[in-house]
Amino acid sequence: MQTIARHLEFHGRVQGVGFRHFIMHTALDLRITGWVRNRADGRVEAVVCGTPDAVHTMLERVRHGPAYAAVTKFEVTDVHETFERFEMRPTE
Repeated sequence: MQTIARHLEFHGRVQGVGFRHFIMHTALDLRITGWVRNRADGRVEAVVCGTPDAVHTMLERVRHGPAYAAVTKFEVTDVHETFERFEMRPTE
């Protein structure tokens, strides 16, 4: 089975609004592996890995974040990583 991975960065009001939990629950629902964390500068970043269809669906679902978020910029780049599970990492 082919897998792809993407690095995601979210800018705007993305901390303190349940963004990481939203990402994690979406990833678990889609059987995506990878990680999510807050950044000290106020961003949220994640790496998601899964089938092309699952990753595409993930990107569509998380593009705007949960209800109280206000994403002002969403960046996606290709990466070449694989993971065993999805995890929430400490702020960096």
